[in-house]
Amino acid sequence: MTLAFLGAGYLHLFGPGKGELPPQAAWIKAVPKPLMAFIGVAEFAGALGLLLPMLTGILPWLTPLAAALLALVMLLAVLFHLPRKEYQSIGLNLFLLLLAAFVAWGRWSLFG
Repeated sequence: MTLAFLGAGYLHLFGPGKGELPPQAAWIKAVPKPLMAFIGVAEFAGALGLLLPMLTGILPWLTPLAAALLALVMLLAVLFHLPRKEYQSIGLNLFLLLLAAFVAWGRWSLFG
């Protein structure tokens, strides 16, 4: 899951220009560039937040927080793609939402 969010963050930050998009990525044309950059930074930072705190032992409570916030990002992505009938994107977003929610719940239980 961490690799998926690192890759998505990288693509949203530095991906192809709006002129060279595959058909399944047509939604990118509807998103302003500053918002796309914000999404990319959020996904990249969230991916690092999934991995680094638990690995280093420094502020490990940030891992479930990062996972919960990534689940929120995926929920917002589903709500964006739903009225556009972009079902392929919705499926991936729902899958990542469920994974992130599972990690958030599982890691949060370590602190409870």
